[in-house]
Amino acid sequence: MRVPLIPREEQPDDVGQLLDLAAAATTGTAPPTVAVMAHQPALLGPFLTWASALALNGVLSKRDHELLALRIAHRCGSSFEWHEHAEYARQAGMPNDEVERIRVGPSADGWSDTDAALLLAADELHDDSTITDTTWAALAGHHDVSALVEIVYVVGQYTMLSMVANGFGIT
Repeated sequence: MRVPLIPREEQPDDVGQLLDLAAAATTGTAPPTVAVMAHQPALLGPFLTWASALALNGVLSKRDHELLALRIAHRCGSSFEWHEHAEYARQAGMPNDEVERIRVGPSADGWSDTDAALLLAADELHDDSTITDTTWAALAGHHDVSALVEIVYVVGQYTMLSMVANGFGIT
């Protein structure tokens, strides 16, 4: 890892408390993609507020959220984000074969029209930073406006976290 994590005993109290909150919301340890923010504490609180709102208060189902997170982690080549979200997807009830099929993409056999549209939206945002009208219409046929907004933000969030993991050498 290119950026060393600051040991808990060396963190300012407010930073340690924020990382403890992040740990409690995940697997018991703050993910390294978040823990590196201890080096830039002014960003940590606002980021955690944003990330919590998106992950915990969104209107998308956990399954849809994880479909998007996994597809973009795969497209960005982030093994860290892939493995972290594969576990979250399984906890949301997604079977292993479906998790692995996300790597193949929206054209893989077995996806519902809704799932395929979500995966295609992630691909289009990754490739072109936009969603085509055809894909948007498919998404709008299954999601309300608040979910459509969230879809774009979820893809953006995990694109950023994949870049963080890749850029800092977090595997």
